[in-house]
Amino acid sequence: MTKARNQHASGTPTQMTRFDDIYSRPDPRWYFGALGALGYQTPHHAQSVFRRLLPLAGFPEVPKPSADEGGGQHATVLDICCSYGINAALLNHHVTLEELYDRYTSPHIASLTTAELIESDRKYYAARRRPDAVPVIGLDIAAPAIAYGRAAGLLDEGFAENLETAPPSPALHRATRGTRLITVTGGASFLTARTFNPLLEGRHEPPWVAAFVLRTGSYQNIADGLALLSMTTEKDTSRTYPQRRFTDADEQQYAIAAVSAAGDDPRGKETDGHFHTTLHLTRPIAQAAAHPLHTLLRDD
Repeated sequence: MTKARNQHASGTPTQMTRFDDIYSRPDPRWYFGALGALGYQTPHHAQSVFRRLLPLAGFPEVPKPSADEGGGQHATVLDICCSYGINAALLNHHVTLEELYDRYTSPHIASLTTAELIESDRKYYAARRRPDAVPVIGLDIAAPAIAYGRAAGLLDEGFAENLETAPPSPALHRATRGTRLITVTGGASFLTARTFNPLLEGRHEPPWVAAFVLRTGSYQNIADGLALLSMTTEKDTSRTYPQRRFTDADEQQYAIAAVSAAGDDPRGKETDGHFHTTLHLTRPIAQAAAHPLHTLLRDD
């Protein structure tokens, strides 16, 4: 972990602790060790939200091949900033984030080589595969994390590409033609419309985009870019989701100031020691008008 001054897409300086080193490892043990110590929980919150959105975004109840404008494509999820495929693990398997923390920080798992862990993981997830599992494509700039997610069977396809600096490869374009839902649980504050728009332009029926965004950052650039494709973004104002504890007092002071500057109230959230995220959902305008976000998330 390192403390560094970085810049959000908006140009606002940040003072967040960076965890870049945990994504350059060959497997997710360092990820779970470092983030587990801070109570990182966004994938846990996203697990139930994403499952609820799947059928609404066009996934069949029992996943099967479906045609789209690309022809012959399965309906897929594209997980942006996917790291080791954690969202795919939770979405498609009978596991919880807490169980994954216990697994990857256990003495037995610590004793394995990466190759042995991958073999163990393939069996572990295969035994817990949900009958309604959906294909997941991973996109992340961290090649080792993508490689693990593919090898462990969590990602059906994976691409180590940075769409902020270069257009998507033809292979990524082909793989995402059937995407019905794009998910983001981390990194949204460092992304712009450059990552999203090239994958959605020209789509007759663009996928939904569900993003958990830190309250210290802004989603406006992405929302504005997607608006050019006749899509509208709704923000869930009914609740926020704890992300992780702060690493130190400086990080907390930064978060409180950033949230206040954005016009939100940090009391009872950032003041109590955690980053918080809000859910943003982007869809074609007609779909959003027919079924507002608050109706999709309410408990039955």
